[in-house]
Amino acid sequence: MWYHKPAINEELLQSLPNLKVVASSGVGIDHLDLKLLSSYGVKVANNPFVVTTDTADLGMALMLASSRRVVEGHEMAVSPDTEYFPADWLGVEVSGATLGIVGMGAIGYKVAERAKAFEMKILYHNRNQRKKEEESAVGAVYCKKIDDLLQQSDFVLLAVNLTPQTHKLIGKRELELMKPTATLINISRGLVVDQDALVEALQNKVIKAAALDVTYPEPLPRDHPLLKLKNVIITPHIGSATTKTRWIMMEEMAESIEAGLAGLPIPREVL
Repeated sequence: MWYHKPAINEELLQSLPNLKVVASSGVGIDHLDLKLLSSYGVKVANNPFVVTTDTADLGMALMLASSRRVVEGHEMAVSPDTEYFPADWLGVEVSGATLGIVGMGAIGYKVAERAKAFEMKILYHNRNQRKKEEESAVGAVYCKKIDDLLQQSDFVLLAVNLTPQTHKLIGKRELELMKPTATLINISRGLVVDQDALVEALQNKVIKAAALDVTYPEPLPRDHPLLKLKNVIITPHIGSATTKTRWIMMEEMAESIEAGLAGLPIPREVL
């Protein structure tokens, strides 16, 4: 499977009685009905580790691009209507700012490692607190309640899996808890955020900006209000999109398929 295609539903499973394994690109499995697949005796594999570094890099890139208004700046610099650069055209600082990471798994922790180099104060909210030595290594402070993180952070970065518990985790209430100067960054799944509430928050300056690698649907309808806002950056779900990583992902998927067909233990099997 690549970009959730083909759709694995009961009709497809019934038409493929010899199907043994589904290898899905990336780490997310929210698009798969694992119980349905298991009922047909089909095993599932994904790429849970190889995407970590690239996705963390993109999270930092989105934070920097949004805070320093890189996309707007490029448009100004190349516009045929530009006669001068305004002196009051300003961004906000990343170095020394407070970053709140929601979801301190492999990707979230990689983001924290990068943010430490920017001398950021790092807060995080996670189902489980990290080990003290892991916290100390990046200078991260655990927030048991997500509300505490939202209220204190200049940047809120989402790096959680999409589950029933994280579906629309960030809605109207959560956005209103954030600082009016804060930026929301989403490198997880679009449905982790209530997009209607986000549009309203951005339009009414409840928060300053958003930088999104994921939306729902993907791509957004061309008349979607998020596409018209100057304080939004959207990239086309490219967290793992580097040549090396995509090559490794393909190799891992092929390896999982070969193992499944041979009746061997499947590397990176989703249990």
